[in-house]
Amino acid sequence: MTVSPEIQQIGEIEFQIMWSRLIAVVEEQAQALRRTAFSPIVRESGDLSAGYFHPDGRMIAQAVTGTPGHVNTMAASVLHFLSRYPTGTMREGDVYVTNDPWMGTGHLHDFVAVTPAFHRGHLVGLFASTCHFMDVGGIGFGPDGRDVFEEGFYVPPLAMITAGEIDQTLITLARSNSRYPAELEGDLMSLAACNQIGVSRLADMLEEFHLTDLTALCDQIVRRSRDAALKAIAAIPKGTAEAEMVIDGYDRPVTLKATTRIAEDHITVDFTGTSGLSARGINVPISYAQAYSTYAVACALFPEVPNNSGSLSVVTVTAPEATIVNAQRPAPVSSRHVTGQMLPDVVYGCLAQLVPAHVLAEGASALWNLILEDAHDACLTQGIAGTRRFSALSVQTGGTGARSRLDGLNATAFPSGVSGVPVEILETLTPLIFWRKELRAGSGGAGKFRGGLGQSIEIGHREDHPFYIYAALDRIDNPARGRFGGEDGAPGKVALKSGRSLKGKGKQLVPAGDRLVVETPGGGGYGPAAERDAGSVAADRQNGLTQ
Repeated sequence: MTVSPEIQQIGEIEFQIMWSRLIAVVEEQAQALRRTAFSPIVRESGDLSAGYFHPDGRMIAQAVTGTPGHVNTMAASVLHFLSRYPTGTMREGDVYVTNDPWMGTGHLHDFVAVTPAFHRGHLVGLFASTCHFMDVGGIGFGPDGRDVFEEGFYVPPLAMITAGEIDQTLITLARSNSRYPAELEGDLMSLAACNQIGVSRLADMLEEFHLTDLTALCDQIVRRSRDAALKAIAAIPKGTAEAEMVIDGYDRPVTLKATTRIAEDHITVDFTGTSGLSARGINVPISYAQAYSTYAVACALFPEVPNNSGSLSVVTVTAPEATIVNAQRPAPVSSRHVTGQMLPDVVYGCLAQLVPAHVLAEGASALWNLILEDAHDACLTQGIAGTRRFSALSVQTGGTGARSRLDGLNATAFPSGVSGVPVEILETLTPLIFWRKELRAGSGGAGKFRGGLGQSIEIGHREDHPFYIYAALDRIDNPARGRFGGEDGAPGKVALKSGRSLKGKGKQLVPAGDRLVVETPGGGGYGPAAERDAGSVAADRQNGLTQ
């Protein structure tokens, strides 16, 4: 490999300084997106990603802020942009965007933006970013769509800004297909702005270190990351294991099955045997399945290794096209997270047989996103006038599975890593009231180490008007399983306060005067409960964590 003379003489200390500086660049990029985004789930929950890519498309550095479903899919997404817009055609001031589920993050509600970075007239990299959009038209953010065309406005990879000039036709079309056009345009501009921050800070870095490009540094970062991942693989037992897990599905249960093989210099995960496509929007494009499965392997086997093209190259994830985790266009995929975020638990079911100390028990896993909207149509039918239009995405979480040495985390999003939107924000933006939001005592599975607790939440309308929930919830019929003798976590529940149970999937009405009651799932326990430390048992009782 050719090493530029500028980098060749740099010692270890200088290399670490430059690596840290590059991480600071992409983190500032991410924080700029978080501070300027219009969607609450972006600015409050961090449902975004940001990163720097070499001009050849290799992912080099990613921000600390972000989710695996965005970061790892973005690694593939940039390559799709390059196939459509080769680097030789790019100009300073260009910005390219798409929300294509098969070229982006797996559903239409996320846009990916890519901006070429030029320094002194030469292309020195690409900055990419992703975030969730509040509304992209269609039937709304739920799993009820029968194909991707019902799910919203589709934008193939296009130039949103060319040499600094905004394509107003694209903006007009996008605005015209959203219930909240100002927010959609604002989030598009936020993506462009955060990428420009990255471009500017990279130029500062190149000037400071007297460099013309970062190719040699990128080569070294990728090589070191790959070598570190290979070293971690070399230190663990080799072999093949199978595991499967049943989740609720939309109208029938779904079986997720994986075969994981640890070889001398590579790890493969194959989902042959997994259930076929769903008729509704819980299907997963392969890029999203790859993103979360690869993330699971990295967390278990080499968590300290930077996540980039080097470390990603040692893991291969495959699935037959007929399966729910390799959905082909035009399958509905809006709620792909409810299936895709379960995949780490299946991978850990395999790894538990090969490297048991490296994995945790099953958890709530998929986010319990409460998509809540006004029931304007129901209000008109019932003669209720003056209703306020609103759409809220209330990110809620269950408990994580217990670990080999520690209890599970309460009300924590794993594997997605996003945080909840504060109640105060949602109550300010909507006419909703959160009457209760507390840890759900006893929901963590018992074990030598206890599973994390879920939450109990109660939500009503300030004017006692009806409202809708677009449910995409799981672990109701199939709770998180314990590991190595640990007990299962408590199943989730969604119901009305008046007593009627609601379905875990689909658009449903909360009637006027009633309230929505949600109990998120708990994580599974690890090891037999009889082996739990007596002091921990007493502390759980004292703190109200057990019933």
